[in-house]
Amino acid sequence: MRTMLYRKNTWVVAALSAGALFSMCMRNDAGIDFNTDIKPLLNKKCITCHGGVKRQGGFSLLFRSDALAVNKSGKPAIVPGDPSHSEMIRRLRLDDAEDRMPYHSEPLSAKEIDLLSKWIKQGAKWGDHWAYVPVAPTALPETDHWFFGIKGGKKWIKNDIDAFTYAKMKEQGLSPSAEAGKPALLRRISLDITGLPPSAELARQFLNDTREDAYEKLVDTLLASRHYGEKWAAMWMDLARYADTKGYERDDWRSIWRYRDWLIRAFNTNKPYDRFLTEQLAGDLLPDATDEDFIATAFNRNTMTNDEGGTDNEEFRTAAVMDRVNTTWEAMMGTTFACVQCHSHPYDPFRHEEYYKFMAFFNNTRDEDTYNDYPLLREYHHADSAKYNVLRSWLRTNAAEREKEITGFVKTQEPAINSLVADQLTNSAIADTKWLVLRNNGIARIADVTLTNRSQIMYRYVSGKPGGKWTIRLDAPDGPLLQTVSVQPSKNGWAIASMPVPATQGKHHLYFSYHNPNLKTAEETGIQFDWFFLTNPFPGKGKPGYDSAYKYFYDLLYAKDVTITPVMMENPDDMIRETHVFERGNWLVKGAGVSADVPRSLGALPAKAPRNRLGLAMWITDRKNPLTARTIVNRIWEQFFGQGIAETLEDLGTQGMQPTHRELLDHLSWQLMRDYQWDLKKLIRQIVLSATYRQDSKLNSESLAKDPFNKLYARGARVRLSAEQLRDQSLVVSGLFNEKMFGPGVFPYQPDGIWLSPWNGATWKQSANGDQYRRALYTYWKRTAPYPSMITFDGTAREVCSARRIRTNTPLQSLTTLNDSAYTEAAQHFAYRMQQSGGKDVRSQIKNGYRQALYQSISDEKLAVFERLYTNAFRRYAASPKDMKLMAGTDPAKQTPQTAALVVVAGAMMNMDEFITKN
Repeated sequence: MRTMLYRKNTWVVAALSAGALFSMCMRNDAGIDFNTDIKPLLNKKCITCHGGVKRQGGFSLLFRSDALAVNKSGKPAIVPGDPSHSEMIRRLRLDDAEDRMPYHSEPLSAKEIDLLSKWIKQGAKWGDHWAYVPVAPTALPETDHWFFGIKGGKKWIKNDIDAFTYAKMKEQGLSPSAEAGKPALLRRISLDITGLPPSAELARQFLNDTREDAYEKLVDTLLASRHYGEKWAAMWMDLARYADTKGYERDDWRSIWRYRDWLIRAFNTNKPYDRFLTEQLAGDLLPDATDEDFIATAFNRNTMTNDEGGTDNEEFRTAAVMDRVNTTWEAMMGTTFACVQCHSHPYDPFRHEEYYKFMAFFNNTRDEDTYNDYPLLREYHHADSAKYNVLRSWLRTNAAEREKEITGFVKTQEPAINSLVADQLTNSAIADTKWLVLRNNGIARIADVTLTNRSQIMYRYVSGKPGGKWTIRLDAPDGPLLQTVSVQPSKNGWAIASMPVPATQGKHHLYFSYHNPNLKTAEETGIQFDWFFLTNPFPGKGKPGYDSAYKYFYDLLYAKDVTITPVMMENPDDMIRETHVFERGNWLVKGAGVSADVPRSLGALPAKAPRNRLGLAMWITDRKNPLTARTIVNRIWEQFFGQGIAETLEDLGTQGMQPTHRELLDHLSWQLMRDYQWDLKKLIRQIVLSATYRQDSKLNSESLAKDPFNKLYARGARVRLSAEQLRDQSLVVSGLFNEKMFGPGVFPYQPDGIWLSPWNGATWKQSANGDQYRRALYTYWKRTAPYPSMITFDGTAREVCSARRIRTNTPLQSLTTLNDSAYTEAAQHFAYRMQQSGGKDVRSQIKNGYRQALYQSISDEKLAVFERLYTNAFRRYAASPKDMKLMAGTDPAKQTPQTAALVVVAGAMMNMDEFITKN
């Protein structure tokens, strides 16, 4: 028996030795990998002088074609296959500090130079960064393999995710933690999926359910909750830079809450992620686009608008377009693209001109930094909604060829020419950089207006004086007369009127002049314009119902009871903008013209894709796109574990953090696209059903030493709740929570003086009737003065896209949760709940409150601490009735020392680590 065992062991040792020797030989003969071995070295030592920004000596290492080119020295720095004739290797080996590279820096080691020489000898092959290679199927790692010593995985693994995490744990000598207890899992999964603590009924059902699939049923219940959409919309609002104001100095109101509601509904209906992105990028370009499709495009109308007088509207229109480019890359493709605005990317394969080719997709939209945020979708209500339906039906029957044009104009008042584009101004002006105004004998030009097949001009204007005459001439102030109009004074502000124009072909400059003898001074305004719409008269004259339809058309244009939302719309063919490269990123210095396209390093547009935002959406959601699926998988993973598989959610490129589990990221990305058909709920369900997610978060000495930041997932995540979750949890636990969904932003408690709005005098008017207790994502968000308590807990101002929140730990946070009016009131009502459901004994009240907050029994040690706190507080408030009333709340029936002391306990309980973190 011993002989047989000896022979077996000898065979194993021999096999292992042969395998090791074979592996070493293979390694020595293997080709050097550019991404693993070479690119990190180039980025660290060379790229700052020889990349996209600097090209010292004409040499760049950003692209292979650049690196192999002849440089200013007349020699190629790299000769593939021949390191001895490669100038780069020669310069690395010199002793003279003036000629040796890196210039005036520490020289490369002999080992590093040898590595570069071998790479050049093997052909100086370039390689694609892992994130820029299309997602491919990934084999599951072996988790029960006696030969390599990996054992026990099958007993722990619940799905594919666990195979990847288990293999990594074992590589580092770690083992997974036990599954968390039911109370911890209950709270964790509820906060992660819905952003709220579980209801008392749901908690009771799960904690009392002894079936094996109890947890799985809990997950399915939470995924079906209407609060699921609210939680995930809150995540997306940072990416969409959602705010209820326009930003910049004036930071005035903006009606865009319908987009936030669209997000909630999109998540709740489980809209496939590819469709979710397509509608936000190009909903207006979809066939038979609905109001909801248009509202989705408000994603890109969350850009800021500068209403300050004296600003250049084209400058800020351009800034908004660039913001859309940068946001699209950061939010949807996890890539920093903004630096390519000024120069080719220093580290990633994106050329300077490719930024502007990509920008061309967004440069042809109708918005122009207008005060009214045009274009606006107008949603009609009540009687106006009925009028719209009648008008649409009448047009379909009597003028079908113009139904789309007219109903589109009624809905959006587009495509109109905004008066602020006027130039060549004489005794006229763009008032406050918002509207064209003409004074007595004033002249202004609107350039390049197409008149072919247009016989009517509609216009929106204000005029206060009778006797004015407005004249339009072609191509010069004294050119051919197009039309003269006697301007009627407008009543009650803006008016909409129309004038016929004679048949005219082609594009012309329109010169406006105005004369009114009733104006008293040269500075007095005679007429102010908002927009002009070149069209034809309302159709169907003489047909039954014409008069009513025509009246409804104008009624709807004047309608006041409308919900407006800024949306994206393309310019028509006769208003298309040209796009040029900006030299060094300066929008005033136009270079070569470019057309819409995507970076060639990431593949071409799909076949037959139009070169507009819809074609762009097709490219972004194409399964060949290497970034889209990886980005959303990484982002969702971060929501559950506190960090992404690749920590830098905003940058999966070469300067981002390497993924801890690259194969897992690719596996989930492949599943999302291919198996789940972009179904995010299926992805989320897989993550939360994994054994990896269900682990206890307790920390042991071995795990702390080997993996202090839990990047290997050998324990459950322990992460402080988000700003929104902290507020919402306090409302739920206190019993104040208002579950009302949707609608305009609300105004919970906020101290006076936070808002300083000198332009419009806007003030924070606290909501009433329970609206002040609604979920945090409904809070009115002013960019220049965001809600203070949420900013304290790492919320963002949302002036630009925020791909992730960096968690901080500051004294202000504890001061907020202990003293902020909203949290103080929550503590008061939590104490009332303790008294109501915990009986008359304080000890029982505290026990019951702890169970209500954390769904488990309190330990004797913690109970003793809270009892001492209660006793000390009771003594203080019994001796100070004034302080007692302040702490106990405004209800006289509650103003007792006992209640005030319990409020202190409630506040302390709501500030425990286990309450403000997800364990």
